[in-house]
Amino acid sequence: MKTALSADAAAALIPDGSVCLIGGFMAVGSPHRLIDAMVRRGVKNLTIVANDTAMPGKGIGKLITCGAVRKVIASHIGLNPETQKKMISGELEVELVPQGTLVERIRAGGVGLGGVLTATGIGTLVEEGKQIVEVDGKPYLLEKPIKGDFALIGCKQADYYGNLEYSLTAHNFNPIMALAGKQVIAEPHHIVPVGVISPDDVKTPGVLVNHLIERAI
Repeated sequence: MKTALSADAAAALIPDGSVCLIGGFMAVGSPHRLIDAMVRRGVKNLTIVANDTAMPGKGIGKLITCGAVRKVIASHIGLNPETQKKMISGELEVELVPQGTLVERIRAGGVGLGGVLTATGIGTLVEEGKQIVEVDGKPYLLEKPIKGDFALIGCKQADYYGNLEYSLTAHNFNPIMALAGKQVIAEPHHIVPVGVISPDDVKTPGVLVNHLIERAI
């Protein structure tokens, strides 16, 4: 059984300079209460790995606005002009990674692979400085795995063992990120008794989850 933490207690576990995999797809599936607590705490120098940086005032966008982030590794920043401004000014380092490549690099980190071979990016700026591997006469980029100190993910519900169920686009990155974080902090909308979540609906087993955040009151 896992004891649920307050959002502020969970945020206190994340030190400055951490590499944080943050779930969500334009903030759907992001841990919103935890992000708010991180902003309140004033965490600094984070490296954020995510699909996107959401929008100003929403999800990861709040961490961008408050200056908590040193580097972003993401596939899309187009809806957050603050991310773009900070990138142009040099205040924020941004590594743009094709979406499929990004999720595969995270998966590789989670399952212990040495990297991913992909043709995406061949012949573009993406291939600069990367090893090219030829397979059956075709060139592929070797993309290195991504791991995080923390995986911070939102979910539809959790049971008291930490088994997680997702909904909608939260399925896109959250289950994969839960594999690649040294510590996994999950923020469920509801915490339910063991057995309420069908085994077929458990996408992240509780053995991977270190902490749950208590339900909002």
